[in-house]
Amino acid sequence: MTGQEKQVGSMTTYLIVYVFIMAIAVVQVVFAYQMGPQLPFMLLLAMIQATLAVLFFMHLHRERSTLVLALIPAILFVLFMMNMIWSDSFRLLTMRPFLK
Repeated sequence: MTGQEKQVGSMTTYLIVYVFIMAIAVVQVVFAYQMGPQLPFMLLLAMIQATLAVLFFMHLHRERSTLVLALIPAILFVLFMMNMIWSDSFRLLTMRPFLK
C-alpha cells in the first residue's frame, strides 16, 4: 500500500461512528426524560443507529449493491412475520386470554 492510498476501515472511522451512535443514544435519553417518549422520533433515531451499526460494524458498506438489494426483501419478510405475533402481545397487557 502506498502512502497515497486511503486505508479503508481505519480505526478512526470506527471511533467516529461509535461516538456518533453514542451521541444519538444520549439524545434519545435526554429527549425521553424531557419530552416523554415520542414514538416517531425515537424510531427514527433508532433506525439511524441501526443503519450505522450494520453499515460500519458489520462491514455492509463494502459489499456489492446486489447483496444489499437481496437483503431488503429478507428484512421485509422477517418484519412481516414478526407482525404476526405482535397481536398476541396486547393480550399480555391484561394477562388474560382474548374474550370470546
